[in-house]
Amino acid sequence: MEALKINSDRLWDSLMEMAKIGGTVKGGCCRLALTDLDKQGRELYIKWAEEAGCTVKVDAIGNIMCTRPGEDMSLPPVGTGSHLDTQPTGGKFDGVYGVLSGLEVVRSMNDQGIKTKHPIEISVWTNEEGSRFAPAMMGSGVVSGRFTLEEILDKTDVDGLRLGDELERIGFAGETPVTGRDFHAFFEAHIEQGPYLEAEEKQVGIVTGGQGQRWYNATFMGRESHAGTTPMHLRNDALIASSQLVLKVEEIAKAHPPGCGTVGFMQVTPNSRNTIPGSISMSIDLRHPIDGELTLMDKALTEAIAEIEATGVSVELDPFWYYEPIHFNTECVSAVRKAAADLGYSHMDIIAGAGHDACYVSDFAPTSMIFTPCLNGISHNEIESTTQEECEGGCSVLLNAMLTMAEVV
Repeated sequence: MEALKINSDRLWDSLMEMAKIGGTVKGGCCRLALTDLDKQGRELYIKWAEEAGCTVKVDAIGNIMCTRPGEDMSLPPVGTGSHLDTQPTGGKFDGVYGVLSGLEVVRSMNDQGIKTKHPIEISVWTNEEGSRFAPAMMGSGVVSGRFTLEEILDKTDVDGLRLGDELERIGFAGETPVTGRDFHAFFEAHIEQGPYLEAEEKQVGIVTGGQGQRWYNATFMGRESHAGTTPMHLRNDALIASSQLVLKVEEIAKAHPPGCGTVGFMQVTPNSRNTIPGSISMSIDLRHPIDGELTLMDKALTEAIAEIEATGVSVELDPFWYYEPIHFNTECVSAVRKAAADLGYSHMDIIAGAGHDACYVSDFAPTSMIFTPCLNGISHNEIESTTQEECEGGCSVLLNAMLTMAEVV
């Protein structure tokens, strides 16, 4: 079959319409997982999917599954999808581009009267971002067996609200079991969230795998005391100790290229101008595409903490989330590469630096990803930007890769 393109204007219009839900003054989006805005986004997407002829199911962790029938419904579907939740100051494309690209694939198949042997399924995975509820990628993680349903339903946000209760509140605690999901193949389209495609002037990234990640919570316990009456040599300042570790995280990452290390969250107690900080809670994020290097980074972190504790501030490190580097399915990767070549798009192989639902889906299904450029590599930011043409390119590659695996009849 000749390579096909999607309806670029329709995809772009859908992206801009969805962006109005939780739209921010600076042009971004805030649709935190399982909030009323997330509910609105989900409901709009379901409306569009049903209008495109899909049947809709919701599972017990809130994942949405929209299915376009295939000629043989006994066969596992060819899947795609991503997430609709965002960061607090997120952009218009992270996650939602993958969901609406899946919808546009179905719409384009309908326009052109294409029938497939395998069903087509679009997934909206719950709480991919891990911003309101940690860890990230909960919906796909429960389906893959990385997490149990019970432990995730019991997670709470910073206000103590329970995830399971919030699912019920917004009407997305579904009845479909989370177990037994199956795909003949799965593809996720996503903006790159990095600078490589733009720097290399490539239109499409062929994602061959993903970085491993280790997430930690660290708690520092010093001693609160008066800022004016406590001499410097008698202080146990938790903030000073945590600052030393922040610098050490950067040092560790630079010592293991192309590894990354980030401290993105910190709470100071009592957070008073004239009181020495007594306790600090902070996050640590370590990433590397080679598992052995990631292990060395973990070892360096624990050694750094031991050195800090020798100064009199105690540190509790909770290594609460880990997943190893991912290597995507060669047949799926080849289908993406062929689609990009057939459409005439410049392309390059690339490793995913961020975590994605496709990484967990790869536990139980042949999987790959498609990246499109984003301006200056900026994401998790209200100024996150890409172009209509770049969105069209990635979605057209998605369409043709899925048709290859779904077997046109």
